[in-house]
Amino acid sequence: MTGERRVVITGLGVVSPMGIGREALWDGLITGRSVIGPVQAFDASNLQSCLGGEVAPFKISQFVPKSLRKNAKVMARDIELAVVAAYEAVKDAGLKTRCLIDRGEVEGPPNVDPTRFGANIGAGLICTDLDELACAFSTAVDENGDFSLAKWGRGGMENLTPLWLLRSLPNMLACHVTIVQNAQAPSNTLTCGEASSHLAIGEAFRSIARGVADVCICGGAESKINPMAMVRAALLGRVDVGSDEKPESACRPFAADRAGTVCSEGGGLVTLEDLDHARQRGARIYAELVGFGASANTHSWSEPDPDGRGIARAIRSALSDAGVGASDIDLIVTFGTGVADQDASEAAAFADVFGPRLESIPAIATKGSLGTNGAGSGALDFAVGVMSMVQSTVVPSRNTEHAERRFGFRFVQGDPVDARIGHLLTVGYTLGGGQNAAIVVRRVEE
Repeated sequence: MTGERRVVITGLGVVSPMGIGREALWDGLITGRSVIGPVQAFDASNLQSCLGGEVAPFKISQFVPKSLRKNAKVMARDIELAVVAAYEAVKDAGLKTRCLIDRGEVEGPPNVDPTRFGANIGAGLICTDLDELACAFSTAVDENGDFSLAKWGRGGMENLTPLWLLRSLPNMLACHVTIVQNAQAPSNTLTCGEASSHLAIGEAFRSIARGVADVCICGGAESKINPMAMVRAALLGRVDVGSDEKPESACRPFAADRAGTVCSEGGGLVTLEDLDHARQRGARIYAELVGFGASANTHSWSEPDPDGRGIARAIRSALSDAGVGASDIDLIVTFGTGVADQDASEAAAFADVFGPRLESIPAIATKGSLGTNGAGSGALDFAVGVMSMVQSTVVPSRNTEHAERRFGFRFVQGDPVDARIGHLLTVGYTLGGGQNAAIVVRRVEE
């Protein structure tokens, strides 16, 4: 990164089952709270597992200007989560955007040039409105009670609202966020599963470093609390199907008896900013993003590499980009989902990079409390890592008390632990196969 602009973190926008805002997430993890329980959004009693992590109901009108509230009619759940996270991110950063100005929450002109304000947002497979589809499909049934493509083409599809597809396009997260916040610089959507947040943050990092933008909102959001996502995860063998009677222990990252993850929802968008731009407007700076690395898993299209080679490559690339070594890392934020082969692959990667020193580095695993919410998971992990750095505190990692000793991770149980963190490393990867990413963050000394 020599000769390129320095990039700092000035805002953390979080919406999770712990609540809306970074404070809710932090307080929940500090106290070791679990948000996993029976799904309330729909009847999940016939699924292999009825457990999930749900965001409490909110009104999207509280997070958009009055003039844009009509846009909420074409916002799927994932889009709403992203819009809320973006609102929290710009507000936390002290930015004066169109949204906050129009809502009367800040005074004066914008303190960011809209043409230098970008967005990179990770998204997943948005579940369309199943009730709406079912009603339309019911009008295309033949005399035998079978679905008829001919009847569907002649008129069944006309029973869908004209804009129904706009609710389900992955790029609509970035679309709505940039409209609400008036962010006119380059905007990108990344659809790389659970790796999306890390990749989006990395892309924003690069954009600012090379001068394409001064400020970027980046991260990801997704809801896995819908029948399609939960059935898909169960069919792939990634869900703990035996813990419905004890939901608080359903997701056990790196544990010897780990049996899968729990579907969740939420997301995180963070505000990255050119250091000089942040200083000029007097922004509070959380930390500096100094390294990003990514790689592809070519072992299999559906299974992780048992040796974690792809993840290890991403970690080494991020360390090299940051100009630091494994010996400089003071905190590791793992991605641990509780899925047996995924956790083993990740642990192998860390062991390869860090060797025996791994046992001396504090580590965090959030999904024992939160579950896994796809494209938004990495951004939540990123936010937790940054807050840990700022607070000089390592939060406890729920359900890791029986983590396999051979993996070498040093998780905190019970009470949080004080720790001065100079550099942290966080990783994310697509479950099964595909993309890997790692990010290095450095403490900023005022």
